[in-house]
Amino acid sequence: MAPASTIRIPRELYAIPIVMAVFTLAVAVFANSFWLTAATSAVALSLSVTGLATLYGQLGLVSLCQFALVGVGGWVTLRIGHAWHPPFELSMLTGGSVAAIVGLIFGIPALRLRGLYLALVTLMLAGGFQTIIGAWGFPDGGAGFLGRADGAGRAMLPRPDIAQGSVPYFVYVSLIATLGLLISQWHKVAKPGRAWALIRKGEHVAIASGVNVLAYKAWAFALSGFLAGIAGALLAGNVGQLDGRAFTAFESLNLFALAVVGGVYNWYGAVIAGLLLRAVPALLTDLGIDGYVTIGIFGVALFQALATAPAGIAGQIAGLIERLTRRGARP
Repeated sequence: MAPASTIRIPRELYAIPIVMAVFTLAVAVFANSFWLTAATSAVALSLSVTGLATLYGQLGLVSLCQFALVGVGGWVTLRIGHAWHPPFELSMLTGGSVAAIVGLIFGIPALRLRGLYLALVTLMLAGGFQTIIGAWGFPDGGAGFLGRADGAGRAMLPRPDIAQGSVPYFVYVSLIATLGLLISQWHKVAKPGRAWALIRKGEHVAIASGVNVLAYKAWAFALSGFLAGIAGALLAGNVGQLDGRAFTAFESLNLFALAVVGGVYNWYGAVIAGLLLRAVPALLTDLGIDGYVTIGIFGVALFQALATAPAGIAGQIAGLIERLTRRGARP
């Protein structure tokens, strides 16, 4: 075992908490209540984009059911929170764990399928979730398995005791997101990331290198589902309830498109994608412009990313930082 003094911690693991702390402080100080709510949702959704980036960026697997897993985590969190009133953290971890199991089940086709076929299957799974959640709805304090209440009986899920206000809850969400980003980044630089890189090069290459392809693919889908489930729990805590109409198959497509635009190869690409998903519509609403305009904006952004910047906005930022660093290092 290497001595502690020789162990090198990747630079990204230092950068994540520093950048997130600066971003959190700036939003908490300068944002009004409207933008604070949008920023909270954006940071929460960055966790689901992080899981998506693990599948696509590390393994090259296109999963179009990620927003459905966000809904699974939110549904479980609401049901447990209303039924037994445990601490929010317990409901959140349970929602993430159930979403991880569902994500693992959704990932079974990936053991045989790739590319377009996997994308179609996962998109149909997202459509199936849309149908189910449209019929069931999200729990809101009622009795029975579905937890649905009628009329005035509807209840709001309470926020964590330490984060009741809007600003404390935003800081709470940012802290959870930072932990999720650290976990994801650690996977990329540690043994799972090396195994995923070999699998992406070719499964025969990975098998020849002693990699258990099925286990590491399942690991990736479970991690992606867990992060998406945590995102759903944080969204449920942000507004106290969730609306089934917001969890359509189109949202999974939108999430994947913005993950590509934001960048799936750099950790901050997930944060950029989350901000695009929530901040841009909020900005248009604030300006009195129809939010559906974002569909065209995101379509153009996706085309530009695929044509000229496959690494996304985060990749362009990383390239700019590298060029400036090299120029500053010259004598």
